[in-house]
Amino acid sequence: MKQVIVGFELDEVGDWLAILACGHGQHIRHSPPLVNRPWVQTAAGRGRFLGYPLDCKLCDQENQDQHE
Repeated sequence: MKQVIVGFELDEVGDWLAILACGHGQHIRHSPPLVNRPWVQTAAGRGRFLGYPLDCKLCDQENQDQHE
């Protein structure tokens, strides 16, 4: 289920989480060469992605659980 990014916060080990409109968090890591997201390392970069839709796997799982 698509949810937009409404904010960002750091987790307990210093990795960035995108906070989604549904209230769930999703890690947004910059760990080259596997994942290249240098924009997450600056406030301006993160600001450009506010409102960007991501697939929320937790919402998908909750929705699936309700229909079983």
